[in-house]
Amino acid sequence: MTDTPSPRRKRGARFADIAEAAGVSPATVDRVLNERGSVSAAMRARVVAAARQLGVPRVLPATSHGLVHIDVLLPQNATPFFQRVAQGLERSMQMLDRRIVLHRQILPEADDDVITRAILRPNYKRAGLIVTTRDTAAVREALRTVIARGEPVVTMVTDIAEVERIHYAGIDNVSAGRTAGYLLGRLAKGPGRILLVCSRKDYRAHVDRISGCRAQLAEAFPDLICDGEAMEHFDDADRCHRAVLKELKRGDVAGIYNSGYASAGIEAALRKVGATGHVVWAGHEMLDLHRQYIEQGTMDIAIDQDPDGQIISALQHVLNACGVVETPAPPGPVEFRIFCSANVRRDPYLVARS
Repeated sequence: MTDTPSPRRKRGARFADIAEAAGVSPATVDRVLNERGSVSAAMRARVVAAARQLGVPRVLPATSHGLVHIDVLLPQNATPFFQRVAQGLERSMQMLDRRIVLHRQILPEADDDVITRAILRPNYKRAGLIVTTRDTAAVREALRTVIARGEPVVTMVTDIAEVERIHYAGIDNVSAGRTAGYLLGRLAKGPGRILLVCSRKDYRAHVDRISGCRAQLAEAFPDLICDGEAMEHFDDADRCHRAVLKELKRGDVAGIYNSGYASAGIEAALRKVGATGHVVWAGHEMLDLHRQYIEQGTMDIAIDQDPDGQIISALQHVLNACGVVETPAPPGPVEFRIFCSANVRRDPYLVARS
């Protein structure tokens, strides 16, 4: 005679299936589906998604209760790009469900104590974290800690190495650097030197851009030489001006690639030695100052990383991980855009504050 499994045993087996699919324990599945006990929003979303995928024949609980608190950590950086990021974030906040509460924090760029404290110690039950910060050992360890306790983390603008974040909402910076190298190689009159000018070497985005540009030039344009390390200017126009001017006076400069800001320093150096329009210049971000330089023939190319697109991507992925949005967000990096004198627009790129 064959034993007939009891309904209780069936339910237990079903919970085990859900637990395996969600990567949690059956006890966690029980707490989520029967809505008892404390479970993180990210864990709840995983369990409900697994139950839905397995076709569990029951009414599934909501994946979030009450307000959903999400931190957005940004660096204290006054460049126009980060002003565009701030304005894009404000526009996106207006379109969100009232349950979603975004907490924007502006943190010192080089203070790991402040950065890690903001990552590790939110003042509320946080459902997810979007972070733009430098890549250091302390930051990586802090992010690993919050990820281990079940918080979904999305890196934005610049990625963090060796961290199991759910998504990187930014452009492929190596590809952007290779694109700059390709355009410099096609436009510059070689042989000659290409100056590599870097914003900050503690941000992975800038390191990747510089390495991509250097690799593309070495592979396809061997008559254009990148001699020495990239100049680091920390977005300081005076520091950038002194470094670029020194190299221009040495001679043989065919092109300049700037991975960040401090563009006024480059423009002033080119103008001082009469090299405007003779040295090819590729930079980053479509800003109103860059449009002016492009129109006057000083800057040739601006690679724009679409801050609005990065914010939307980051929000889609973190809200999906929290169970607020069911539709999976698009995978892969945000596509960057290339601007030159033929396609810059006339209206402002940075909206003036009233």
